[in-house]
Formats: sequence, structure tokens, C-alpha cells
Amino acid sequence: MSAISISGLVKRYGDLEAVAGLSLDVAEGEVFALLGPNGAGKTTTVEILEGYRSRDAGEVSVLGEDPATAGRGFRDRIGIVLQSSGIDRELAVSEAIDLFGKMYPTRRPTADVLEIVGLVEKADARVKTLSGGQRRRLDLALGIVGEPDLLFLDEPTTGFDPSARRASWRLIDGLRSLGTTILLTTHYMDEAQNLADRVAVMVGGGIVAEGSPDDLGGRATGLVAIRFPLPDGVGIGDLPAPFSAATVERGMACLDVTDPAAPLNQLTGWALERGVDLSNLTVNRPTLEDVYLELTGSEDTNG
Repeated sequence: MSAISISGLVKRYGDLEAVAGLSLDVAEGEVFALLGPNGAGKTTTVEILEGYRSRDAGEVSVLGEDPATAGRGFRDRIGIVLQSSGIDRELAVSEAIDLFGKMYPTRRPTADVLEIVGLVEKADARVKTLSGGQRRRLDLALGIVGEPDLLFLDEPTTGFDPSARRASWRLIDGLRSLGTTILLTTHYMDEAQNLADRVAVMVGGGIVAEGSPDDLGGRATGLVAIRFPLPDGVGIGDLPAPFSAATVERGMACLDVTDPAAPLNQLTGWALERGVDLSNLTVNRPTLEDVYLELTGSEDTNG
């Protein structure tokens, strides 16, 4: 069953069509990442799904309701974590969670929320004393205190150092185990790769590609890049076929193949016979970021 179903969604701002006939489905319990450059229409689409922006055309169902007309019961079932929030900085962490929790008919106990987001030791600390990563954890705590069926996460780890980002990934992955459906927007391709069951790339108000992070844009069947330093005294013509057709870039022999098994077997056998060191050999398919840049025609991974 779909937690989110969109068909032919259109949103215009004067002559600008920010969302142009978008169709999309997100399954219950799924972590879905919406990617795209600045101006692609992601924010407008998410705001329509949340019920905070009207649409000009199309059908939208979120948790079985039209967010444009849904009432309080709908809002009680969704959680929203924006890039920044306006929490009173003088409140204690536990007080902030208690305050937000009182807005929902059912809620998680504050102690449980603190445990989920890893803020137990900061329960009595003032919001103003939290680090950036801890503040983001509090934002997430406020988003899940009402036990939402659907959670909207807007670039949840922007500005985090690598350690804090990985900790937040574990936290978000834990929400998946609770059965929460998550719609994630992010400009970090590794974040989408690690968290999302499926991703969609938006360009110009529409979806240009959709699938699992591993399959998007033909990644699973794309060319495999084999790279290794060309050994001293060895020319391209000395390498086994098909590496005689390789190119050399800054001392690296480079060959793109569809199936690496046979070429690698030939290469390693050749190296063993001659005692050649291939310790810096790499074998890589296109990354999610490579596919994203190709799909968007841009080096901008923001927005």
C-alpha cells in the first residue's frame, strides 16, 4: 500500500511551472530520497505533500487523504523535520520534547524519545548549550514524539561532521525498523545511498529517473572502470588483451568494460606470471553521484 501517491501534480508561480506533471508513489515503511538541483521543485512538492502549499492540478494522496483538505487527524499522523526550527533556546531538552508531545493525541514517552535520538545525557541541558549535531537530534526528537506514520526529513545532516552524520544515519535507520515511512531530501549522495530504499531525481519540475540507489540510471549494468598504475618498463602493448586497448591517464592504465570477470582474470594471471605488483588496482562502477550529475547535467548537488 502507498503512503504517498502523486499523479500529474502541477504547481505554477506565474509563468513558472515549478512542478510539471509529477507522478510518484512511496510505499508504507519505505525510506524514499528525493534528489535534485536547486530549483528542481523538490521543496514545492514536499510542501504540497505536507499540506502547507496548494496545487494547481493533479491528484495527491498522503496516508489515504488529500493534504489540501485533510484536518487535524492527518497532521497528527505526520512528522516534519525542517532544516531549522524555532525552539525556545531557554527550554531544557526534555521540556521541549514534553511541550511538543502535548500537541498530539498519542505520543512517545519523553524518556523513549531521548533514548531513540541519543540525548539521554542532555535531558536537562538548555537548548542553547547544544552542539549543532545535538540540536539536529533534538529537531528529530520533536518530529517523532507524536509517533508519526510518515516523517518528512529536509536535509537532516547539513553541516554535520562525518562522525555526526554517520550517527544520524544509524538513528534514521532505526526509525525504519519502527515501521515509519520516511521521505528524505538531501544533497549528499552517500546519504541517499546508505539510507534510501529508493530514490528519485527531479529536474525541471519532473522525475527524470527513479529506482534503488544501486540501480538508478542503469548503475547495475553500467560500464565498470578498471584502473591500475602502469608498471615500470611495461607499455600498453605488453598488457594482455583486452588491456592492449586501454588508455593511459597520468600513469594509470584505464579500461571500461561491461563485465570485468574475464579481463580481470587475464590481467591478474599475467601479473602473477611476471611478478608484477597490482596492489593499487581498482574496479568501480559509476557512483550514485556520477549518475546524478549525468541526469541533471550539473555539478551542483545542492537543493
